[in-house]
Amino acid sequence: MINSLVFPRPSEAFKFASTRFDGSRKSKYSKPRMELTLTQPDDWHLHLRDGDLLQAVAPHSAKHFGRAIIMPNLKPPITTTAAAVTYRESILKALPADSNFTPLMTLYLTDKTSPNEIKLARRSGVVFAVKLYPAGATTNSQDGVTDLFGKCLPVLEEMVEESMPLLVHGEVTDPDVDVFDREKVFIDTVLQPLIQRLPRLKVVMEHITTMDAVRFVESGEEGFLAATVTPQHLILNRNALFQGGLQPHNYCLPVLKRETHRQAIVSAVTSGSKRFFLGTDSAPHEKQRKECSCGCAGIFNAPVALSLYAKVFEEAGALDKLEAFTSFNGPEFYGLPRNTAKIKLTKASWKIPDSLSFSFGNIIPMFAGETLEWQPCVGEKAEMLNEVQEVGANKG
Repeated sequence: MINSLVFPRPSEAFKFASTRFDGSRKSKYSKPRMELTLTQPDDWHLHLRDGDLLQAVAPHSAKHFGRAIIMPNLKPPITTTAAAVTYRESILKALPADSNFTPLMTLYLTDKTSPNEIKLARRSGVVFAVKLYPAGATTNSQDGVTDLFGKCLPVLEEMVEESMPLLVHGEVTDPDVDVFDREKVFIDTVLQPLIQRLPRLKVVMEHITTMDAVRFVESGEEGFLAATVTPQHLILNRNALFQGGLQPHNYCLPVLKRETHRQAIVSAVTSGSKRFFLGTDSAPHEKQRKECSCGCAGIFNAPVALSLYAKVFEEAGALDKLEAFTSFNGPEFYGLPRNTAKIKLTKASWKIPDSLSFSFGNIIPMFAGETLEWQPCVGEKAEMLNEVQEVGANKG
């Protein structure tokens, strides 16, 4: 739902929330301000790490999202249901006391995964998908799959029986394939044959980056083939890696692509198609691990993701389709209910911190130091906006 907020004069607003309004800037509250009310979104692709990093970043995702599919590429990887249950407990302990955030766990597929493990995962009630990492494709993927159509086939067949989705990092790892072509080659040589062989397997092509992926997802059967899309692949193209010098905080995998690919992805997600849904791929690393001679891939976007998605949909003239992308399409694909809570995004400028400091070091958020135009409000802040909206309506 899209509303225009007409804020009361500062003297009236102070009665309700004195910490929000600055009486010295009266003109700021004389203009209508756009507000979006959304069903609370979910993040269908999230890296929370473990240890101190988990403690640092988990509250940022829990602040805005109701649930998240948690990626299993830890050291060691989460390859069993028992390990997923233990990891889930660690995540819950890292959350603020008043948080209702629900982690949806995944298993890391290997050549040694058994069909029985899929049965255990489905019956656990906490594991919702299995992640396919081609060995060597991305961070902590060295234990990934090397023989998908051989050793893993019985597992995939069991996933069909259990209606367990396969989440795919869609890149080949052949060093002879150009890094910018690895998604397309993966589609042609792995995904297409996989779906032809197992048409009832539910597949999510994660963090798509090319028009080839868009076309492939659109060509599949709705409800069995879908894709997550990140804010970085909607907003940045590969020039962002090099403008003004090498930009390590814009480096992620799959790597950013040409502008034509970015435009194709924007068109797909803002079209209203149910096949695409929110997946931030927020992937934090300490600053020193990004700014070094061999920097890690991953962008920490959890604090800014909703603001950036709103920016994309607004610029495409498709704000009316934002809620389906953020809050409806993902639950429908996974067979889960929509969240009942609401979140508000207000058209209000706010500055992203230059860095986030913790006892172990700093994390640089996406677009650090820049200003965004959509600000999420949850909890007490959202209630405050409701009160202000009612006052403005009554005064009108």
